[in-house]
Amino acid sequence: MYRILFIAFSLILALPGLTCSQDREQDSLNAIIGNGKNDTNTVSALLTLAKSYLNSNVQMTIHFAEQASELAQKLNFSKGHALAYKTIAMGHFTKGDYVKALQNYEYSLAVYDSIGDRKGAANIYSNMGNIYFNKGDDVKALELFLKSLKIAEEISDTLRMVTCMSNVGAVYALKANTYTEALSYLIRAYDLCESMSEKDPASIGTIAVNIGEIYFNNSRTDTLVREQKLDSALYYYQISLKNVENTVDEPYTLNDIGQLYMERKQYDKAIEIQKRAFEKAKNLEAKSDIAISLIGLAKTYLEKGDNKLALQSYLDAEDFAKEVGSNYGLRDIYDGLAQVYKKEKDFGNANKYLELLLGIKDTIYNIDANKKLGTLQFTFDIEKKQGQINLLTKDQELKEKEISRQKVVRNSFIGGFAVVLLFAGIFFRQRNRISKEKKRSDELLLNILPEETAEELKATGTAKAKSFDMVTVLFTDFKNFTQASERLSAEELVEEINYCYSEFDRIVTKYNIEKIKTIGDAYMCAGGLPVSNDTHPEDVVRAGLEMQAFIARNMQERIKKGQPYFELRLGIHTGPVVAGIVGIKKFAYDIWGDTVNTASRMESSGETGKVNISEFTYELVKDKFICQHRGKVKAKNKGEIDMYFVEGIA
Repeated sequence: MYRILFIAFSLILALPGLTCSQDREQDSLNAIIGNGKNDTNTVSALLTLAKSYLNSNVQMTIHFAEQASELAQKLNFSKGHALAYKTIAMGHFTKGDYVKALQNYEYSLAVYDSIGDRKGAANIYSNMGNIYFNKGDDVKALELFLKSLKIAEEISDTLRMVTCMSNVGAVYALKANTYTEALSYLIRAYDLCESMSEKDPASIGTIAVNIGEIYFNNSRTDTLVREQKLDSALYYYQISLKNVENTVDEPYTLNDIGQLYMERKQYDKAIEIQKRAFEKAKNLEAKSDIAISLIGLAKTYLEKGDNKLALQSYLDAEDFAKEVGSNYGLRDIYDGLAQVYKKEKDFGNANKYLELLLGIKDTIYNIDANKKLGTLQFTFDIEKKQGQINLLTKDQELKEKEISRQKVVRNSFIGGFAVVLLFAGIFFRQRNRISKEKKRSDELLLNILPEETAEELKATGTAKAKSFDMVTVLFTDFKNFTQASERLSAEELVEEINYCYSEFDRIVTKYNIEKIKTIGDAYMCAGGLPVSNDTHPEDVVRAGLEMQAFIARNMQERIKKGQPYFELRLGIHTGPVVAGIVGIKKFAYDIWGDTVNTASRMESSGETGKVNISEFTYELVKDKFICQHRGKVKAKNKGEIDMYFVEGIA
């Protein structure tokens, strides 16, 4: 299961002068409501009060939102009326009453459309998509998410873009063979969310838990890679838990953490966490999360061998899943019940639940639905990437021009040999010009994208994001950059950076490493992509040693001349990433994933003049290089990590 992102109250009307304490805030709001004015401020106060109860008493949320709706209608306060309908829908959604939720979202959308509020409409499309997602209708969900994303991009609504990217990723995560697309959307959403000046903890928490689930579900049988992906999953789960604590999203994240410990056969710890998830969901009256928590407990009991407790948990979960209409939940329940009854040798009930399982799978994995799902995404991508397609299909236009010239030459032959010669001369000059333009276009393209990616774009008009199980990422950063920049003119500073980066470019090309990007005085590259190979850990470490040697030589030369100099920190880590093209204007090839974050921490935790590598990279290159174990070093947001300095070639 994957979590849909809800930025539920991003559009609630603000009221000035309220305190941070919830009790005091509610007192202030009640004072505004009770002043007898019954104006637009009262509507806003009612809606804010409704919001304050969402994580504790959903019925009060609905109660105050209905009052706000009634007053807004009397005042002809359209925006407040739309927000009231939306808030009522949120309350019903949290309770699991999807019919009433959808009905109120449709009322809200009608009001937003009537006043031309595109931001509000985008919000409602996204929230309606959440309902269809939870009902197992992925096609309708994706249609609504993409509609919301299109509006958000047109009006530059970053918050909504984050929501929609995350939700599209969640839909893809449930489909076979689309994990790469899912991870691409989710990591882009996470990075965009983290870059926002006003961070939204709920959004970060939801996106993080979904990224964690993809790593969890995509873990491999190979012990080394599998454990690394489970570590990545736990890393994102912990980020999620930190951001959703004491909210309606906390039970879901707790259950995922419990499932991970179950996977590692730490059953008692898993059960402890899953019981916490159940109690949290029960206190919130969140029926969908109650079902998920009970399913998690049942799976752990079954793995532990406690069939009796597993059976009871699955049966309890079935009641809640049916009540909220969760097809995905029923799928897991029927599968689990069939297993329990089979272990208990109750083959009658085992067959009964196997038949129910087949029926629910048919509902979820309908072939026609999958085809339509692909068509919707294709249409969206065509619209979004049209600018890139126009650029990268220039070759075809040039060919058509050439054919046109050829026709002119052929037809003019009838007019006489002299005319033919004239047009032939024009043709050859034009062909040479076109050839030069094509060559220049290709060279520019290859400066932006890897050759394989550029060829894919030229051939098909698009390039799919790809998941790589093993690449080696290198980060560098100049020390003394600020001090040096203060002593150099702008021209001298740029010249020195260009000199260093040009040498880095030469080194990475020598070792068949892909340069990813530069960010100020930081340089990032990766080995093992876009074409996988087995030598990338060794190649990248060799490149790192050469970079440090170059910087050391350059430093000595500049010291002799009395010029300011750079020193270099350099870090390397190996692991899985997602790679793809981002942006519409000035698009770029980039990589995402926890491997990138860890490589960055290797750099920031290193020392100047040294090549600092992670334990995982060390295990892959220890026979090729002389390495010094640094012990466990604390890295920002990563805890303590075993690190090694590469001293030289073995």
